Amino acid sequence: MKLRPLHLSLALAWAIAGSAHAQSLLQMYEAAKGHDATYAAARAQAEATQAKAAQAKAALLPTVGAAYTQSKVNSERDVDGVRMAEYTGKTTAISASMPLFRMANIASFQQGQKSAALATAQLSAAEQDLIVRTAQAYFDVLTSTQALASVQAQKKAVAEQLAAARRNFEVGTKTIVDTRQAQAQYDLVVAQELNAENDLRTKKLALDQLVGTTNQQPLPLNTAKPLQAPMPADAEQWVQQALANNTNLKQLQVAYDVAKLETTKAQAGHMPTLDLTASVAQNRYSGPTANPTPPGSTTDSNVRSVGLSLNIPLFAGFAVQNRVKETVALEEQARSSLEAGQRSVEQGTRTAYFGLLSGLSQVKALEAALASAQSVVDATKLGYQVGVNTNVDVLSSQSQLAQTQRDLTAARHNVLLGQLKLRQAAGTLVAEDLKNVNDLLSK
Repeated sequence: MKLRPLHLSLALAWAIAGSAHAQSLLQMYEAAKGHDATYAAARAQAEATQAKAAQAKAALLPTVGAAYTQSKVNSERDVDGVRMAEYTGKTTAISASMPLFRMANIASFQQGQKSAALATAQLSAAEQDLIVRTAQAYFDVLTSTQALASVQAQKKAVAEQLAAARRNFEVGTKTIVDTRQAQAQYDLVVAQELNAENDLRTKKLALDQLVGTTNQQPLPLNTAKPLQAPMPADAEQWVQQALANNTNLKQLQVAYDVAKLETTKAQAGHMPTLDLTASVAQNRYSGPTANPTPPGSTTDSNVRSVGLSLNIPLFAGFAVQNRVKETVALEEQARSSLEAGQRSVEQGTRTAYFGLLSGLSQVKALEAALASAQSVVDATKLGYQVGVNTNVDVLSSQSQLAQTQRDLTAARHNVLLGQLKLRQAAGTLVAEDLKNVNDLLSK
């Protein structure tokens, strides 16, 4: 039997050829940052929120307007008889208004400042989400690649066992049962290989779509380098960081602050407003029978005014009172959402921290299990040769070895993802953190 089928050789050739163009996680993140549509949409939303925040400042600044009016007048006057008066009037005016006290405008301005903080939090959340999604897609490909390699190694081992069973049957030292057992295991591994190939293809397509280029080749993990435990080594310190920096929590806090200011705006409906006003206007009347007399003359008049405009609301049909009730209820809703968010962040951070510790312990256990599984394979092969073990024992040990290899690879990758997700929960995840992961990759 041929131990290295054609598609396995091709897969190995592609892996060798692709390794020359392999990219690190940081490189793929930079590519994804310029291509990912979800991040682009979040960045545009943050820019829009920032622009909207700047609009609120206009409510505290003066407004200036200019107006021009031209009219033709026909009138009749009864002065010593009926006489027609016909003239053209032109008015040019510039007016300005400056709010001195408008509580609603002040609250709107403060809401704008909060919206600027919201834009920052939204963009930070989008960046952290992109980092995690890129790392997830990156390690998904590596995990599937190792899974395929483990299945192919198992297939090779089973093929060798099948060939040995056939030889033993031909010489009469073993029964046909051994051959059939090996054949059944070989057929099963072929099906597993097809499934692993399809899974790898799917994971590669997801990574290609994220970064915007095809046939991405992630650098594999250097298993000789140890995985690092989280620092600080205290769950409560991570929780405190999360309560102070978590991006989703910051957005909920801004929403609560804005809701409180909305109540202030509603209450401003009971408060007076005071504006400073000023205007300059020029009126010109001209025509064949200009008014005033004498006929045919042109008359100009300039009007300048400066004043204060005070408005005191008295009654608005209970609209203000009901608006206040509405905003107070919405404020309570925002406060409850913030409280729920704080509890969720606390729980999520602790879960991420202890999950990471568990993952590190799992890696150590699987490393020991892998060494044991390899010893079992060697021992059962020897036992089969001397007649102590059956073919089923050998096939079972080989299957266990392959499964342990797959589990160990997935566990290592999950630890690295867990490190990033813990920092995301704490709100401290930045692109620089990917450099620490890159240091663990094979160069």
